[in-house]
Amino acid sequence: MKIEFVTSAEAAEVLAVLVHEGRAFVGMGTHLDTATGGSLTKAMSHSRFTGGTNSTLVVAAPAGVNAASIVLTGAGEADKFDDLALEAAAGAAYHAVKMSGATSLTIDAYYLTAEQAGRAAFAARLAAYRFLKYRTTLKPAKTPSIETIRVVAADVAAAQAAYDALSPVAEAVEFARDLVAEPANVLYPVEFAKRVKGLEKLGLEVEILGEKELEKLGFRTLLAVGQGSRRESQVAIMKWNGGTKGDQPIAFVGKGVTFDTGGISLKPADGMEEMKWDMGGSAAVTGLMHALAGRKAKVNAVGVIGLVENMPDGNAQRPGDVVESLSGQTVEVLNTDAEGRLVLADCLWYTQERFKPKFMLDLATLTGAMIIALGLEYAGVFSNSDELADNFLAAAPKVGENAWRMPIPTFYERHIDTPIADVKNTGNGRAGGSITAALFLQRFTNGTPWAHIDIAPVAWVKDSRNPTVPDGAVGWGVRTLDRMVADSYEG
Repeated sequence: MKIEFVTSAEAAEVLAVLVHEGRAFVGMGTHLDTATGGSLTKAMSHSRFTGGTNSTLVVAAPAGVNAASIVLTGAGEADKFDDLALEAAAGAAYHAVKMSGATSLTIDAYYLTAEQAGRAAFAARLAAYRFLKYRTTLKPAKTPSIETIRVVAADVAAAQAAYDALSPVAEAVEFARDLVAEPANVLYPVEFAKRVKGLEKLGLEVEILGEKELEKLGFRTLLAVGQGSRRESQVAIMKWNGGTKGDQPIAFVGKGVTFDTGGISLKPADGMEEMKWDMGGSAAVTGLMHALAGRKAKVNAVGVIGLVENMPDGNAQRPGDVVESLSGQTVEVLNTDAEGRLVLADCLWYTQERFKPKFMLDLATLTGAMIIALGLEYAGVFSNSDELADNFLAAAPKVGENAWRMPIPTFYERHIDTPIADVKNTGNGRAGGSITAALFLQRFTNGTPWAHIDIAPVAWVKDSRNPTVPDGAVGWGVRTLDRMVADSYEG
């Protein structure tokens, strides 16, 4: 998508005008309505469009307006107009005309601030994302026609600068979405690690550990998950050194199960194709590191992702196996489909032991129980640190990503105790499954401030209600983590 900033809407092909709830124009809408004898007001009065969030009305441009059509796009209530309302308006405008045949969309932001003009472009870019890599026979009539977004701004240079500050985050979200959307025969652990290695061009330091190195280091629970696959397991380590030399880094850990059959505890066939996105946590961590490097964040950060494929061949781990983790704790594997926590256990221990971070935050599509608890709109937050949890929960709503803090009561520890080993990898039945999973992970944090974000409900969406988020891969967490870092941890 080409992004341009202009000082005038002259000769716009399609012009988007913001309208607040109550049919109150923003910016040039009032001028256009007056100049055309109230034609836009008349069009609204003969429709159900009132300026509500996520609503649009496309009208043929009246005589005297040098444009083919006008998109009235809802900006919501005027006293609640914030970054997210603006993003929704810009995204909705794009979706209203993306299949129209027009090649450019001009968004009026002349009476908004330069930062808001830049954000409108950022939102339209996110809205325009589509994963079409494998669509070889898609007809032009089924393909979005908008190729250029123009934003009218009073100060073009300042608006461009505002967009340039946001653009690395958009690129990172797109990168994460691509990772999640890729099929598992293309994005297996070695290929994922290769793509992470390619981010060195942004200034990240990237280290890839293969199975020989992991075996030597003692990543036995991680390797046990992947031992049924012909694909070699990997751990990718990303470092961004943008802060003061010698300062403790902040650390992010991601679950990267590139495909999850459940192993010997085989999943049902129905819906198993969706398990290609069981690496959404690692995509979020990779996207975050991409964003931090892209915008040259003033912080020292580490990203560690465990990349495996969980398959059920003759060498796969069995229910009842006991495995010694990197921490030295033994784990009884009662269900091979509770594999993500085994991957994270070794990665968390390695991260705290090697990097001594200020905190660790892991993201994982960890439990179906999280979907039962919170539905499909919220991620669950578990933490041993109120400060860390609060910082995450403060950042999430600012970027339109929903999260809810969950309990991790110590008296639930008994549900993962076992007489056979130090800990078992499932609780007692279905009750509190996301909680017992978090309690399992906590045993591998060694007292480091830590938060676990269960993104099983939100990594993939089938019916998106957010104009800047497509159906399919969301890239959930990249924006929240980046905002959290910017708000709470940058020097």
